[in-house]
Amino acid sequence: MLLLLAACSPWPGNAEVVHSERSLYRNIMVEDKGDLRCLRFNVKQNKSNQSCLYKSQPQQLVFNYTKLLFSGLMLNSKPGSILIIGLGGGTMSNTLHQLYPKARIENVEIDPAVIKVAREYFGFFENERVTATDQDGRLFIKRALMKKQQYDWIILDAFNGEYIPEHLLTREFLLEAKQLLSDKGILTSNTFSNSGLYAYESATYYDVFGDYFNVRNNKNENRIILTGKQPLPDIQTLGRRLPALDRQLKPFGVDIKEIFAHMTLASQERDWPQDTRVLTDQYSPANLLNIDK
Repeated sequence: MLLLLAACSPWPGNAEVVHSERSLYRNIMVEDKGDLRCLRFNVKQNKSNQSCLYKSQPQQLVFNYTKLLFSGLMLNSKPGSILIIGLGGGTMSNTLHQLYPKARIENVEIDPAVIKVAREYFGFFENERVTATDQDGRLFIKRALMKKQQYDWIILDAFNGEYIPEHLLTREFLLEAKQLLSDKGILTSNTFSNSGLYAYESATYYDVFGDYFNVRNNKNENRIILTGKQPLPDIQTLGRRLPALDRQLKPFGVDIKEIFAHMTLASQERDWPQDTRVLTDQYSPANLLNIDK
C-alpha cells in the first residue's frame, strides 16, 4: 500500500473544502478553487497538493511532474501492462487508459481511503482492465514476482507525505522492481532534484539499472528517473520517435518535444560523488533528509 506523489505546487487561497476525513495514514481533503479540484494531504502540519484536475477539462493534466512521466513512452510507446505504485486521484491511470484502452493497468495504493476519494471525487475509472489494490507497494511487487507476473511499464509515484517511503528507495527494492519488468519493460520514478537524498538515489539507481535518463525542466523541482531492463537508446533514436508521440499526447497538454529537450543521460552528467553510498535495506536514508545540499 502506498501513498502517492507529492507534487508540491502552490494552492490558491479561499478554497472550498468539499470533503475531509482522517484515514489510518493521514488527513485527506478535497478542495475546490474555481475550476480546479485538488486532493490534499495534511502531514505534520504541512499541506501539499497530491492530485488535481480541471473539472471542466478532466483530460487536461495539471501537474508538471505528471507530464514528465510520459517521457517513458519514448522508450516503450505501446505498453500492454502497466503497474502504478501510488494512486492519488487516479489521474495517471485515467490518462493511460484513454491512451491504451486495451492495456492492463494495476494501481497500488496503501490507503483505502485514498482509493475511495479518487473514485468519488476525481472520476478514477476502473473496469476489468483497470484495477486498484490497497496494499504496500513493495509487498505487492514481492507477491507479483512469486506469481511470475511482468509489466511493460512500472511507475513509482509513492510518497508518505514527506518523501518516498524508505523501503521503496533501496537497492533491494529496485532489484525486485527490475525483475518484474518484461524484456522491453521500462521504469519511471517520480522524485526531486532538490532533495538531500539526490546523490544517494542517483547512485542507487545507477547501481541497479546502469545508465538512466534524468527528465526535468525549469518549472519545478521534480525529477523523473527513466530507465529500463534493456540498454537505453541514444538521443537520436528517441528524437525520431517524437512526431508520433507528439500527436498522441497533445490532447492531454503534454509537450513531449519540450520534455525531450531537457532529458539528459546520468552517465554524461555523473552529478553525484563517486563515493556516494548506495541505499540498502540495512542503510536507512530517513535521517539523510536533513543533510545540507
